[in-house]
Amino acid sequence: MPEHQTGRVKGVNGNLVTVEFDTAVMQNEVAYVKVGDMRLKGEVIRVRGNRADLQIYESTAGLKVNDEVEFVNELLSVALGPGLLTKVYDGLQNPLKLLAEKAGFFLKRGLYLDALDMDSIWDFTPIAKPGDKVRAGDYLGSVPEGIFTHYIMAPFSLKGTWEVIFVVPAAKYNLKTPIARLRNADGDEQDVTMVQYWPVKLPIPCYKDKLLPDRTMITQQRTIDTFFPVAVGGTFCTPGPFGAGKTVLQHSISRYAETDIVVIAACGERAGEVVEILCEYPELQDPRTGKTLMDRSVIICNTSSMPVAAREASVYTAVTIAEYYRQQGLNTLLLADSTSRWAQALREMSGRLEEIPGEEAFPAYLESQIAAFYERAGLVELNNGRTGSVTIGGSVSPAGGNFEEPVTQATLKVVGAFLGLSRERSDARRFPSIHPLDSWSHYTSVVPESEIKFARSILRRGQEVNQMMKVVGEEGTTTDDFVIYLKSEFLDFVYLQQNTFDAVDAASSVERQKYCFSKVIQVLETMFTFEDKDQARRFFQELQLNFIDWNYMPFESEKFNSQERVIDAKIQERKANA
Repeated sequence: MPEHQTGRVKGVNGNLVTVEFDTAVMQNEVAYVKVGDMRLKGEVIRVRGNRADLQIYESTAGLKVNDEVEFVNELLSVALGPGLLTKVYDGLQNPLKLLAEKAGFFLKRGLYLDALDMDSIWDFTPIAKPGDKVRAGDYLGSVPEGIFTHYIMAPFSLKGTWEVIFVVPAAKYNLKTPIARLRNADGDEQDVTMVQYWPVKLPIPCYKDKLLPDRTMITQQRTIDTFFPVAVGGTFCTPGPFGAGKTVLQHSISRYAETDIVVIAACGERAGEVVEILCEYPELQDPRTGKTLMDRSVIICNTSSMPVAAREASVYTAVTIAEYYRQQGLNTLLLADSTSRWAQALREMSGRLEEIPGEEAFPAYLESQIAAFYERAGLVELNNGRTGSVTIGGSVSPAGGNFEEPVTQATLKVVGAFLGLSRERSDARRFPSIHPLDSWSHYTSVVPESEIKFARSILRRGQEVNQMMKVVGEEGTTTDDFVIYLKSEFLDFVYLQQNTFDAVDAASSVERQKYCFSKVIQVLETMFTFEDKDQARRFFQELQLNFIDWNYMPFESEKFNSQERVIDAKIQERKANA
């Protein structure tokens, strides 16, 4: 097959371009459509006979029949190497800051830049030695990247075992310099630089085994870690209507979760929320390092006003970068916001392809596409015995908060935890607005399962009493039922709700969660005696305030211990048979 071959445009329908070619093209191959002196990047999404359908990642204004198309015989790929951290890219891995410097704030069509600065200098230290046998993904050397040791790996595309012929000595090199040469059993040789390229639609397969996620990823959000935990290498989704607090929850998780690398895929979110991420991430302090959160983050940015095809690319670009850092032996967290916009891009392109529509006009293969994306999460054992992981969390924005729509339902079938955000709770200013009865998780909590079941039973019974009181009034309920309702409200206010803007309450350690939850369970299990409902209400209001003050005090400090004594004395006041 020639290195470059050409075709001719035969039809244009928005971002869908039909091209006629003479020889052969590949599915997912990159092609450039020439419009004047511009080359617009696209990807082959369907091949029929001697015609191919391309989705173009730019506006196709001015494109005409018989315009030339150039196929480059490469799959849509991303550059992987030192320098990814702190960067903000678009879905095609163009660095947005450099694009703005080169073209201004109104980005020019057909302008594509290197994802990494190929002339940047890195302090390389060799690991492999001449004569060593290596496979794809094995470490050849390392460079420091911020607080991490960034390993330079044998290209992921290698087949079989290769021998190291030479490795450069420890020194400073740029990304274009070959740092090693490899040779296989057939005598073929290949130079290796610090940068390699990998197709975004293919998972990186260079590991020994995929393990069962069995360790909780601590987010320091009480509702999540205690009631609806997420596993390291697991998957979760946060569906919710607009204004339910998805962005703030995303910030809290990315800031306080016990993970090494954070990758944000803003795949079609509204421009205002993307601007919020871009402005706040460099300002958010990382409590683990004392530096900014951006120092260990990569942001892939495609707003809803950008071409729809780029939304799909942004999701795959983000997950490929996450997998690359997994190969470093690191734990990576990928937050995709919002997968609903990605699904809408799939729907739009499916309509232009005139495919048979599924429910609500989404493509019939929507479920398999979503499943394939989430299946790229996982905890893996690498060839060298180290472990790395990709944990994927997707925000879903169903219209009107309707969880029965196809994107939410397709997501729920494949994720391990469902953190459903509630409009009712957000309107009541109960944040995080994760609904404690609708949400669920298949992963292991940081507290005993029996305590979780008991606490949720109190919440469920409290909700039933609340619904009953809306009909018959407070006077129509018994004191015992009213106390159950007060206990459920107590649990909600002192444990499920968390003040993201307080220095102490924003993040609750595992030790603190276990300790405080046992105290909450003690209150829920205790039988109290009250003369009337007013006395019961007053008691729980005072106890609730005591607990909320407790939440704002550093764990195991003198203030913390003193407040605990106040709480214990309060519990004894109305304890039955006290």
